Amino acid sequence: MALADPATHSSASGIFPTPPGVDMTDLFLPMLIMSDPPRHTQLRHLVSKAFTPRRITELEPHIHSIVDDLLDQVPVAGPWDFVSRFAGPLPAIVIADMLGVPRKDRDQFRNWSTTLIQSNPTRGEFGPGLDAAAALYEYFSAFLTERRAHPRDDLMTALVQAEVDGEQLTDDELLGFCLLLLVAGHETTTNLLSNSAVILAQHPDTRRQLADNPDLIPAAVEELLRYDSPVQGLARTLTQQVDLHGQPMKAGDTVLLLFGSANRDDHAITDADHFDINRRPERQVAFGRGIHFCLGASLARLEARVALQALLARHRDWDVDLDSAVRLHSGPIRGYASLPVH
Repeated sequence: MALADPATHSSASGIFPTPPGVDMTDLFLPMLIMSDPPRHTQLRHLVSKAFTPRRITELEPHIHSIVDDLLDQVPVAGPWDFVSRFAGPLPAIVIADMLGVPRKDRDQFRNWSTTLIQSNPTRGEFGPGLDAAAALYEYFSAFLTERRAHPRDDLMTALVQAEVDGEQLTDDELLGFCLLLLVAGHETTTNLLSNSAVILAQHPDTRRQLADNPDLIPAAVEELLRYDSPVQGLARTLTQQVDLHGQPMKAGDTVLLLFGSANRDDHAITDADHFDINRRPERQVAFGRGIHFCLGASLARLEARVALQALLARHRDWDVDLDSAVRLHSGPIRGYASLPVH
């Protein structure tokens, strides 16, 4: 399996298919997701020390509070935009609060993140995304300086202070991780929730089952991730020739690992195109596998579980207006820029 063979399927040259002559590593500062061992091993160990299960578990009461506040502000009958009113703000607020970002900057964070994710590198669309990345780098650079001078009990301070064998993250690595955390930790959950709203509207019997049995929601989150993965695939660069199904691919070729396709593979999953919350949850690969397994997977699962439980407790039924919905156009990222519901 390619995800389990990073020595052959390298991430260091970028994770998005790009036009010829474009190197993603020239466009962004170093990122954990675009690195190979041994540096990846060191970086992940450092970052993991600031992203512990305890820190995630302690967030649950706060996430409940954010979810309740957001749902208090949406119309009972609708219509309203599920993305801008609920699925988008929730992870943006959580990530901003984790990092220690002032609440007055949340809207700007959301705008930068949306602009960045809407830029499609597979079509050579870099301008607006790079401008947003530059603005984020400038913001976080000042933020890092402030946290070094005045440490607090937040993730940014923990990242600044994280140390293994006397080694800390460099400023460029810290800035790259902040950008990755904002996009991956924010957009993935936003799209998971908006995709889930559509799937559950299309499967009202399952939706009512979950409303009546909230204990089924964690398993349902795994099936929602499998059935319509927020990240459909990421690229790798081959370090040696690989033959797959009789097709030779040479060293230096870029290959696209399609998580969404793997999650619908009938060879691995029985009746894969059928939505079934009773499946074994470990079968999906929406968060990847191996050394690049999503560091924020537990946070995304927690946010989705809390959000869906609260949503179903208040609203057992809803419809989505897919004719008026606006899809994201962002390469492998699958979700909605706007999703009217009522």
